Amino acid sequence: MSKLIISGASGIPLLIFNNDSYNTWREQQAPRVINWLDNTKYSGTGASLIPNAKGELEQVIFVSKTDDSYWLCGDLVNQLPAGQYELHAPDAQIHAAAFSWGLGAYKFDRYKQNTKQLPVLIVPTQAQADEANKFIRAVSLVRDLVNTPAADMMPQHLGDTMTEMANEFGAEIKQIVGDELLEQNYPTIHMVGRASDNQPRLIDLTWGDESAPKLTLVGKGVCFDSGGLDLKPGSGMRLMKKDMGGAAHVIGLAQLIMAHNLPVRLRVLVPAVENAVSANAFRPGDIITTRKGITVEIDNTDAEGRLVLCDALAEANNDKPELMIDFATLTGAMRIALGTELPGFFSNDEAVAAGFTASGLKVDDPVWRMPLHKPYLDLTGSDIADLANCAKTPFGGAITAALYLEEFVDKDISWSHFDVMAYNVRKLPGRPVGGEAFGIRAVFDYLQNRFQA
Repeated sequence: MSKLIISGASGIPLLIFNNDSYNTWREQQAPRVINWLDNTKYSGTGASLIPNAKGELEQVIFVSKTDDSYWLCGDLVNQLPAGQYELHAPDAQIHAAAFSWGLGAYKFDRYKQNTKQLPVLIVPTQAQADEANKFIRAVSLVRDLVNTPAADMMPQHLGDTMTEMANEFGAEIKQIVGDELLEQNYPTIHMVGRASDNQPRLIDLTWGDESAPKLTLVGKGVCFDSGGLDLKPGSGMRLMKKDMGGAAHVIGLAQLIMAHNLPVRLRVLVPAVENAVSANAFRPGDIITTRKGITVEIDNTDAEGRLVLCDALAEANNDKPELMIDFATLTGAMRIALGTELPGFFSNDEAVAAGFTASGLKVDDPVWRMPLHKPYLDLTGSDIADLANCAKTPFGGAITAALYLEEFVDKDISWSHFDVMAYNVRKLPGRPVGGEAFGIRAVFDYLQNRFQA
């Protein structure tokens, strides 16, 4: 993908306008150009490919309805013939144009050959090309991980991905695998993953100066979710390769952080399991004593994400990080509340929550804060354990799930929880159907403002 955004070359001019600047430009054009626009019935929106007197492509104009969309060129890259296009746009739009160009060109082609030659965008400086490519690479990584079928994206494969990333950026990584989880007191991760031939594990990556502010990311890595003994119907299981989307999000976010050399002590914890069915699968009615010592009654084996997360969150407390953020494809209730394209998040820190929201609007990666409504915690009560892993009612399901997780976070730690879809169910500019990163650019912008200001 990086070869699609370059600098230091020349090409066919690509001019980006808003309505006002387009009208000003049009008035200054030769009659030949104006006649072309009129005769092709160009409406003043979208792209027009303008030839020279020989019929060769001379320039491309693109008029955007909005000046602030980060998906400005998400469709344009697929509309132009192969070649090199030299971007002419206001400075404020260069990053968005390059970012959306690269992601508009994204194809998941691991299993299907893609031979189409795509156009290359030339931006004014190498720094601009490098910056766009960092974001394109991170989002593409999230998409690739989510799109990969479960047979090729099991816990060991997530471990391999994080090991490759650790090697690239000089990070440290360790994995606690199989029965070692019991020996080192990660009982719920082991419980959820023990029924699978693919051994459960906790993947633990650390990077950065030990004296820097501590930032811990936790990602739900359920590589396939059958629902366990509370088996999902076929329709509900069809896309469960994406249930490791939370892990994919923190991996992509970690790559952004390390690629930008953000001055933090980063830790990434990914509890990775397959929720399978076999003779030793955990059962409804079982009680587990979690790493934090809280006992949990299993009401439904299909509410497994919060189980693997709770041990990882409990471990994350030990470092007393300045910020703890988790991502998970946790509840259908959040999709009912906000739809598939707007990720909801919960936070116990007002300032951080406001920062995420502001950054999301700034970089066109909106996130929506949801309430940690404490009275609903009672709905996760159990007569024979400290908590149940499922509320007694489906109402407010995203809130009760978040409140369950909060019980495993120390009260003095700033914690935020993102409940994301991780998947596009419809095609939008720059966003094909399939795996998607939601909220990581918003979070990164906040982190960059906070730690590099």
